[in-house]
Amino acid sequence: MSRSSTADDNGHRGIPEATVNRLPVYLRALYALADRGVATVSSEELAAAAGVNSAKLRKDLSHLGSYGTRGVGYDVEYLVYQVSRELGLTQDWPVIIVGAGNLGHALANYGGFASRGFRVAALFDTDPLVVGTQVGSQVVRHADEIESVIARHRVSIGVIATPAKAAQAVCERLVASGITSILNFAPVVLNVPAGVDVRKVDLSIELQILAFHAQRRAVVRVALDGERGMTGRSLGSAGPGGRALAGRRDRHRAQPGGRGSADAGDMPRDGETGVAAQAVGT
Repeated sequence: MSRSSTADDNGHRGIPEATVNRLPVYLRALYALADRGVATVSSEELAAAAGVNSAKLRKDLSHLGSYGTRGVGYDVEYLVYQVSRELGLTQDWPVIIVGAGNLGHALANYGGFASRGFRVAALFDTDPLVVGTQVGSQVVRHADEIESVIARHRVSIGVIATPAKAAQAVCERLVASGITSILNFAPVVLNVPAGVDVRKVDLSIELQILAFHAQRRAVVRVALDGERGMTGRSLGSAGPGGRALAGRRDRHRAQPGGRGSADAGDMPRDGETGVAAQAVGT
């Protein structure tokens, strides 16, 4: 089964895996600040930019030995260096991409890799109509060359962008050739041995999760709209129904020894609730 190694396995000085997963988010926010010419940033501002609370951010950065300066905050340029160093981005990482379809094309053409310390060393495919074509700065190689390229460029990170049925076999070839880190875009769970890290990116799953939340928001909006409509009708007592109800209540108040402002027919029966309560329970 796929495995994510712990911080201790990776020699991250005991940094929790959850913190490691948030460091790239902090780095992205820091790059944006640096691009705007921001020299220092408070923990509250950086936390807001990264979408976490400030206490969690301060604790995460303390694992790097960075505590900021009281009343000043963090030095953006130095914090970029600290986070980059911890993530191993202060060195060049050659990466290979297996699968030169639409996704492989997009990844090979992505300019953000080079600026973040990653270099696409090769792009592979088995389709004779694709092999030999130019994609960005790469000429697509045949998959038969995977092992030799990995050895020549000392590649330790591989990207799988193949159809699902081919992904496991490709994964096994990469691992056998010394790849220890795999980014998997194929819609399948890869089985890897201990010591190999797999990060899975499944766009369809992410879209399905977004669809779930969009549906929930739509249901809430319908319920709230219905509640507002019911409330508006109940307040509109100027109509015939409203005048009849008001008249019936007035008659009960006027009866000597009456039971109150409404008889049993006007009260909710056992188990019934008002409109607002129904909306909340939906």
